[in-house]
Amino acid sequence: MKVILKADVKNLGKKGQVCEVSDGYARNFLFPRGLAVEATAGNLNDLASKKALEEKKKEKEKQEAQALGAKLSSVTVEIITKCGEGGKLFGSVTNKEIAEALKTKYGIDIDRRKLELKEPIKALGTFNVQAKLHPEVAVQLQVQVKADK
Repeated sequence: MKVILKADVKNLGKKGQVCEVSDGYARNFLFPRGLAVEATAGNLNDLASKKALEEKKKEKEKQEAQALGAKLSSVTVEIITKCGEGGKLFGSVTNKEIAEALKTKYGIDIDRRKLELKEPIKALGTFNVQAKLHPEVAVQLQVQVKADK
């Protein structure tokens, strides 16, 4: 019997996958637990339409991420902080501070976890920070750290 999985089933398949299983396994295990439905023509059409909707949603998210990436790549974020002799900072500049500066100065709301710092910024100067906006979209962002006067 062919079934469409409604949830991930160990040793069988992932959600949305069409699998061939024995009649008894389907009737006695999968159907009562709500893990699968029979693969009728109507259910297969529903599955195809859901997959098409999911693809459209993913494409829209990717386009939004690319638009945000274009906006971010043209921006230079300035962070003003206290520093000691020789341009060493007291503490460091974190991705949280960069995200807050983007929100206050440019109105760009970005999750701090999407900003990847290879190492904490502990000196004055200009640094490149990578922003992973989508699994397929990553942009470089300029961060300029200046001394507080």
